[in-house]
Amino acid sequence: MNYELTGDAGSQMAKIFLGNGETAKIENGAMVYMQGVTLEGKLNSGKKGLGGLLGAIGRSLTSGESMFITQVVGQASDGVVAIAPALPGKIMKLAVGAQQYRLNDGAFFACDSTVNYKMQRQNVSQAVFGGSGGLFVMETEGQGDLLISSFGDLIEVECTPAKPVTIDNEHVVAWDANLSYSIEVASGAFGVTTGEGLVNKFTGSGKILIQTRNIHSLAEAVKPFLPDKTSGD
Repeated sequence: MNYELTGDAGSQMAKIFLGNGETAKIENGAMVYMQGVTLEGKLNSGKKGLGGLLGAIGRSLTSGESMFITQVVGQASDGVVAIAPALPGKIMKLAVGAQQYRLNDGAFFACDSTVNYKMQRQNVSQAVFGGSGGLFVMETEGQGDLLISSFGDLIEVECTPAKPVTIDNEHVVAWDANLSYSIEVASGAFGVTTGEGLVNKFTGSGKILIQTRNIHSLAEAVKPFLPDKTSGD
């Protein structure tokens, strides 16, 4: 993918450059401006016809993601589309091919047309406690570049057989698909004694990308300052 990151740290925007006929996929609603390209809404499935429609519906029901993706098509030799994530944070490129990845909700930002993903089924305990992805999580396939985005900075954590890693579920962005993981309660009754909730425990060899901020913690922090709708004020 031919792209360029602009903007200050924490407020980045990506400009993707496309030649005539070249395509890329971007997150729905991420477009800031475009020149020499067109946007097309496509079913969020690799299949066509009824099979594609049913696949897109299935993805939407099982993972909470949109039934559609946005495809960008170059209409000139110097086409460009600028995209920005919904939350302030960092944008990072992952090379998909020899290494495949699993992504948490909201991590996908953009990718080459040669990169796709499938919904990987989780076991029952992961589905019940996960809160991100439900019965399925997103796993990449194909070969090319994938852009992910985070809330806050992106930090790489290394996992080895001798040193498994436990990470708060809300901070996990993406991880090597070859890693094994389980979703557990941190401690006590759903983390009441420690203030922590659900955690992802990773084992094996690989890396995990985590975000330094937690959107649910931010929501809880600002809640006391929001008007009370029931008070009539």
